[in-house]
Amino acid sequence: MTSSSNNTSVTVDIFNADVSGSLALPYADEGIQAGFPSPAQDYLNESIDLNREIVKHPASTFYGRVEGESMIEEGIEPGDLLVIDRSIEPDDGDLTVCCIDGEFTLKRIRLERERVWLIPSNESFDPILVTPDNRFEIWGVVTYTIKQNRRPRKKRSFRR
Repeated sequence: MTSSSNNTSVTVDIFNADVSGSLALPYADEGIQAGFPSPAQDYLNESIDLNREIVKHPASTFYGRVEGESMIEEGIEPGDLLVIDRSIEPDDGDLTVCCIDGEFTLKRIRLERERVWLIPSNESFDPILVTPDNRFEIWGVVTYTIKQNRRPRKKRSFRR
């Protein structure tokens, strides 16, 4: 492994998580088949509040928007939203938002006895060895990734 000091490649814009309200949305309580289709439900009789579902520690939870491509081999792409919990003690292999030399970056962490590595999920980027010369903090652990699945419409050009 090689270290690289300016190879952070993914940045994260951070936002406070506002969980002061609730919004109960219809919920398919019997599941949605990803294999063979099952009979459609006539109605959805359950609801889910995403604030309660994905934000376990409201005072220490933030959202972040991904910029960059160093985590694309895990399916994390620019524009995805991250749910980041600062109250969770990070474990080896966790997906984390780290602050290194004043910049946020999204990486898997590898915790060794005397070293910390920031591991990208894109072969085009090198792992980063955190050294004593770096200002470094594991800022929070990513608990959920939210992505937009609908592709943007392509503009049609009409010819006459």
